[in-house]
Amino acid sequence: MDWDKFKVHGEPLIYGAMASIVLATIGIIVGLTYFKKWGYLWREWLTTVDHKRIGIMYILAALLMLFRGGVDAIMMKLQTAAPDMKFLDAQHYNEVFTTHGLIMILFMAMPFIIGLMNVIVPLQIGARDVAFPRLNAVSFWLFFFGAMLLNISFVIGGSPDAGWSAYFPLASLEFSPTVGNNYYSLALQISGIGTLITGVNFIVTILKMRAPGMKLMKMPMFTWSVLITNVIIVFAFPVLTVALALMMFDRLFGSQFFTMANGGMDMLWANLFWVWGHPEVYIVVLPAFGIYSEIIATFSKKNLYGYTSMVFSMLIISLLSFLVWAHHFYTMGQGAMVNSFFSITTMAIAVPTGVKIFNWLFTLRKGRITFTTPMLYTLAFIPIFTIGGVTGVMLAMASADYQYHNTMFLVAHFHYVLIPGAVFAVIAGFHYWFPKVFGFRLNERLGKHAFWWIIISFNVSFFPLFILGLKGMTRRQYTYSADTGFGPLSMVSFVGAIGLAIGFVILVYNIYWSTRYEPRDTDGDPWDARTLEWATKSPIPAYNFAVVPNVKTRDAYWSAKQDKVPLFEDKITKIHMPSNTGKPFILGVIFFIAGFSLVFSLWIPAILSGVGILIVLAAMSFDRDHGFYIPAEEVIATEKKLRGETV
Repeated sequence: MDWDKFKVHGEPLIYGAMASIVLATIGIIVGLTYFKKWGYLWREWLTTVDHKRIGIMYILAALLMLFRGGVDAIMMKLQTAAPDMKFLDAQHYNEVFTTHGLIMILFMAMPFIIGLMNVIVPLQIGARDVAFPRLNAVSFWLFFFGAMLLNISFVIGGSPDAGWSAYFPLASLEFSPTVGNNYYSLALQISGIGTLITGVNFIVTILKMRAPGMKLMKMPMFTWSVLITNVIIVFAFPVLTVALALMMFDRLFGSQFFTMANGGMDMLWANLFWVWGHPEVYIVVLPAFGIYSEIIATFSKKNLYGYTSMVFSMLIISLLSFLVWAHHFYTMGQGAMVNSFFSITTMAIAVPTGVKIFNWLFTLRKGRITFTTPMLYTLAFIPIFTIGGVTGVMLAMASADYQYHNTMFLVAHFHYVLIPGAVFAVIAGFHYWFPKVFGFRLNERLGKHAFWWIIISFNVSFFPLFILGLKGMTRRQYTYSADTGFGPLSMVSFVGAIGLAIGFVILVYNIYWSTRYEPRDTDGDPWDARTLEWATKSPIPAYNFAVVPNVKTRDAYWSAKQDKVPLFEDKITKIHMPSNTGKPFILGVIFFIAGFSLVFSLWIPAILSGVGILIVLAAMSFDRDHGFYIPAEEVIATEKKLRGETV
């Protein structure tokens, strides 16, 4: 065995990261042992199939990845803050911007969105869990161990270095001989399978498990956005699965799918990647639209304006998202006719998106607006996202794109789309639904401090990139000379990145402070909200609702409060619940071992892991567990306790 393949040499930063990982692991093991929490961890979290706990684990993982990706961003900004900086060399800069893109999109934005989906959607439709709770656990553990596989590349073997889009031939064995891009193909494959399972699970959940009376056009807008998003996932992710499998064959077994010789075609990868990659943008942005819609309606005290047009706008966006992929490579020679087609389809997306912007503005008009922290993020989203959208239309023009292509203008554009269109949304949703999950609100004063730091610093960091791009600064450029004149604005951008980091630190401190000092919620509805998730108590009992609600109108909970109409008309009876299981966790561990073995071409452990995966899948297939019942008396006692009554 060649042990040199496992080593990453040369940088104090790497050795520091290795030491911190070892120390953190030792600290966790010692802490769990000292407080005797191993049993609790296994029973309540590692084996859980409860959609709320799985959602919380997704969100915790996403927050962890946010800080990992954020550190990558600060390292990049520091390296380019001044001419001829020596903080990172070219190879490490390549690795850092590659992992930054992968982590922020696939292991931060997506899991944060999926975490909110898990916590909120079953509650919004009046269900007790998702359709397939055990598959839900499989989805999470595949995502988690896929993320861990990518993250260890930083200290074992080396990170991928061909950009998050991993274009061939750059990502081939010839030009990237380290194991970095093996990690890319296998980590994304494992987590992608988990995401695909999530797509199937939530489509079935929303279509088959809605409360009586909740027709499709009575669903909350967030649930609509999640349904459409998961349809996109089911159509888009198989393309990524196939592309990554072909990439793995090219790199591990010497096939020639994406080579420039022997009948291979490097542009095949670019097409497959973006057939998945552009819908991926809407996989993170459409749920954000749903989150903003819920927040605007709640804090304006108004029905959502143009509900039907908003639903159809999202449907049109989802369809168009599959018809625009070639706009990512206008300059690669496909001809004027093809470029014109994709230019028109790209600009067409601005129409349904504009409809949604106007719907939100008309909802705000004459509303009784409350400027809470989630509402501030929502209000900031509208103008900032509009800047991102307008610059997107500029990039959509194929002839003009020849000037903008591969410059910092493009970097500024997609950060102006994805940060307000995903990051602000998950932070807003996090503040909005936090009291529903934990029974107390995050502190508003600290929340607003973090908001202003993040909003101002975001613009300080990314707006200069528009100007730098127009002046000719290319993306992924790790250094430049003073003569270029890029220095002053790059330094401003670095200062903005530091401000963003401060904002996120305040956000995390807010969680700590609020956990200790914030008053506990007593009625489960601190925002005077409109949808069903607020109709149950906080923290949410394991069974979600003691009685399944009867829905008669859109915004069912708001109507029930205003019209004094009961939502829960049936008697409390025993409730069926799914049993916990450790098999999804074990499956995730074996997938991790299999992926790691394949990265380093360790064939015997890879084959043994493959056999282990088949055994666990067979065991899960023949498992005849029928769950358990919570007796009616226990449900009644729990409800009284949550209302503060003596049991």
